[in-house]
Amino acid sequence: MSDIKAPKKLIEVALPLDDINAAAAREKSIRHGHPSTLHLWWARRPLAAARAVIFAQMVNDPGGTRGWATGKSKAQAAVEREKLFDIIRDLVKWENTNNEEVLNRAREAIRKSWRETCEMNKGKPGFDPEKLPAFHDPFAGGGAIPLEAQRLGLESHASDLNPVAVMINKAMIEIPPRFANCSPVGPVPQRETASTVSYKGAEGLAEDVRRYGIWMREQAKEKIGKYYPPVEITAEMAKDRPDLNLYVGKKLTVIAWIWARTVKSPNPQFSHVDVPLASTFILSSKKGKESYVQPVIEGDTYRFEVKVGTPPLNAEMGTTAGKRHAFKCLFSNVPVSYEHIRSEGKQGRMGARLMAVVADASNSRIYISPSHAIETVDVLPMPSWESETFLPNNPRDFKTPKYGLNTFGDLFTNRQLVALNTFSDLVQEARIHAINAAKKNGMPDDGHGLVDDGFGATAYGDAIAVYLSFAVSKLSDSQNSLVSWKSSMDQAIHLFTKQAIPMVWDFAEPNVFGGGMGDYGVTLKNICRVITNLTVNIKGSVTQNDAQKQSISQDKVVSTDPPYYDNISYADLSDFFYSWLRKSLRNIFPDIFATITVPKEDELVATPYRHGTKNKAETFFLNGMTLAMHNLVEKAHPAFPVTRACPKRFLSMFFPSPGLKISA
Repeated sequence: MSDIKAPKKLIEVALPLDDINAAAAREKSIRHGHPSTLHLWWARRPLAAARAVIFAQMVNDPGGTRGWATGKSKAQAAVEREKLFDIIRDLVKWENTNNEEVLNRAREAIRKSWRETCEMNKGKPGFDPEKLPAFHDPFAGGGAIPLEAQRLGLESHASDLNPVAVMINKAMIEIPPRFANCSPVGPVPQRETASTVSYKGAEGLAEDVRRYGIWMREQAKEKIGKYYPPVEITAEMAKDRPDLNLYVGKKLTVIAWIWARTVKSPNPQFSHVDVPLASTFILSSKKGKESYVQPVIEGDTYRFEVKVGTPPLNAEMGTTAGKRHAFKCLFSNVPVSYEHIRSEGKQGRMGARLMAVVADASNSRIYISPSHAIETVDVLPMPSWESETFLPNNPRDFKTPKYGLNTFGDLFTNRQLVALNTFSDLVQEARIHAINAAKKNGMPDDGHGLVDDGFGATAYGDAIAVYLSFAVSKLSDSQNSLVSWKSSMDQAIHLFTKQAIPMVWDFAEPNVFGGGMGDYGVTLKNICRVITNLTVNIKGSVTQNDAQKQSISQDKVVSTDPPYYDNISYADLSDFFYSWLRKSLRNIFPDIFATITVPKEDELVATPYRHGTKNKAETFFLNGMTLAMHNLVEKAHPAFPVTRACPKRFLSMFFPSPGLKISA
């Protein structure tokens, strides 16, 4: 509509960038309750930046260009612009995320500008002063932008080609409004008293997720708890370890088992020995609490003993031998090259040896020698399922295939696979219990699930299952054989600290019932904190769509954060989580989880291995991104610029609205 009068928006003139940047930077340190802790996604945009950009693209600049308020002086415009800046300064603060007074000021400014724009375009279709235009993000990803649009009062629509991203967005903007102000229906956990408070917003939904998650953990512990035995401290163990005297006779919960991968020694004299590949023997480097592993060689065998106190100088290096030779033989110091390790791994001869056990002792960590710990009470059963999806031939981001760990299933220990399968299977049991409890508590049931836009008991059970499956999927990030042990923190560190799957030589296997990182209950608690703070007053809608072909943007406000060339292999990385989500949710969302792996053919990422050459990958990316950008710009509401988050310092740039001239 070329005759549309579009007042210049604030984002086209000026922003209080220093305030936005400061709030976005501070947000990085926020964990509890932050939407990023609902489920892992790579390169999430800060909520503060998303909120500020959407607000600034919605409100008219007071300067009066392009036909609005032309009678104002520059001084008057500057004063009014500063008032809008003040709204942004309050809006971007983390503590104001759900501050209704601050949000209402922003919403009213948006509505005021919309009424002004409608007055200029009176009688034209799409300009109803009583109804704000809806919002759409066609590259929704981690969902920060659609979530903030919804928080600012816009009906929010999100789409993405990636099914993991689709589910994250559904969990954030689509599901909570369906069950706003519902009271929980699940049974109150044992040793707890039912609350008499009324549940507002998504609090009731969060409480039911918590209750059924606790039920799942209890059921899982009954089934597989024997594979996570405690360690009993004996007088014999404390004989050479005075630090253990306080715990003699006690059974301590194991926090984690620490393993070193092994291969056969390249030295012919010891070729029958599985020698350890340990990047370090340091267990704890905290001052006054130092602990380390000391290998004890006995002929052609060895064992590990845990020592306390200042470690020897060579302990930090483990069995590493510098860059040219990865490791050295524990017995002969003969170099163990990467080539040898790769050959052993590809022939299925890479194993693992227990180096130490980490136990919880009065909220502190103590380290136990492997000989004093029971690894498992019984022989572990075979897991009922593991992903046979091959990792991609992408050596930049995926290191394990070089060493024979070729499938996603290869990245887990047997015990971890048993645990993840157990929890995954319990999701469906919890769903059935939730549906029946909802009916029993008087919730009407239309028989339609979430996939059919249901609002009754069946859909409610589906919703509970979505969040419980997120907890399982998130659990896989800390229950795999690529988890590191950080000696400076006495803590296990989850796999995805970077946008890649690295090779880890000595790894930590957290106890799934240990009460710390890697415990299903801890993961569940973090998810429930997020749900409680989600918006429920405005409708949200999420679909799986290709940005190049989608029509959802039609007459909507558009802000997005598209992929950046080849920075992140979203689809390849997402397969790690997709396999577990698909196992739990395929019966609820059959179309979203129809494929064995995440769709990759149309993903707008310049991945050379997928397209043959770097030039072909670049051509694919540029052609596809050009098509996607033109598609959304042509469809977007003509009164608003299309904004995009910028990766540097959380600033923003905008594409002109289709009501103006656009370049090819």
